[in-house]
Amino acid sequence: MSIVPVQKELTTQQAANLLNVSRQYLVQLLDEGKIPFHRTGTHRRVYTQDVLEYRARRKTERRASLAEMMQDTKAAGGYPEFDE
Repeated sequence: MSIVPVQKELTTQQAANLLNVSRQYLVQLLDEGKIPFHRTGTHRRVYTQDVLEYRARRKTERRASLAEMMQDTKAAGGYPEFDE
């Protein structure tokens, strides 16, 4: 665990490490507009707060998708051993 100021600028590699993704994938997210960024010369920089907000959104979306899949499976009669 580390404590980082939320207005701290991160390099793309630092942000990728925070999200546990590759730097190339992070750059793709930036180019798609999913995480705001700005440039310092020719280098992309992101704020810690923006990366943490993206991570929270991604977590929420994953949980919602999982809940939906569980409901679909239950409606289709899957895993009857877990019925009450």
